[in-house]
Amino acid sequence: MYNKFLGTGEKGYHPLRKIKVCLSGLRYAIHYDFSVAYKIYLSVGILIASFLLRQWIDSLLILAATALVLIAEMFNSAIEALCDFIETNENHKIKVIKDISAAAAGISILLWTVVMLVELSHLWRFFFEG
Repeated sequence: MYNKFLGTGEKGYHPLRKIKVCLSGLRYAIHYDFSVAYKIYLSVGILIASFLLRQWIDSLLILAATALVLIAEMFNSAIEALCDFIETNENHKIKVIKDISAAAAGISILLWTVVMLVELSHLWRFFFEG
């Protein structure tokens, strides 16, 4: 993709290439980042159950919460990798940057956990209490 500011890259917009890059990044995150992988697998399981029970609003809520947590986790991983690449020695400023990034991911994990627990309780009641 061409960067107008830097004057680098290839000219022309290629939406299929953008999709390929997106899927490649997601595949990399699932493969190498356990915190992304387990959230996807758990969310897909709960999402399938709520979808089969035709609980559309619940399905959309699960999708939104999962997307938010995955975005936060991937940004957190990218920021940490970039910080480690720039400064290999311990640095107080880098620690603060990483801590803020982890806090953002932590807030999204808290929201995701609440949504998943509420949805699991709905599914539990549906299957086991009648």
